Amino acid sequence: MHESGEMYLENILILGKKQNIVRSVDVAGRMNISKASVSRAMTKLKEEECIIIDSNGHIAFTEKGRNIAETIYERHRVLTDLLISLGVSEATAEADACKIEHDISPETFEAVKKHMR
Repeated sequence: MHESGEMYLENILILGKKQNIVRSVDVAGRMNISKASVSRAMTKLKEEECIIIDSNGHIAFTEKGRNIAETIYERHRVLTDLLISLGVSEATAEADACKIEHDISPETFEAVKKHMR
């Protein structure tokens, strides 16, 4: 999966933790992008069997989609915490973690998690 697809899934997960129902308009607002861009991304995520959108426009994860979203979100949280613990400002740590979370290998991420414990 491409980084952009992972970002959409992560944002759907975050929105779902804050509110019961997630719609494309919510994703567009959170990510500060156009509804048309989100619509194209949601179509692709449906084709990749990561999400389901019901007749009311409510977005739900498939098992595959939830697993990807939770993996990316965990990486984001752990990497942000690591960078903050190193003295990086919260805003910079968030931004940098967002870049790193998509490229870090599973082996390296497991080593980071072990180090953080």
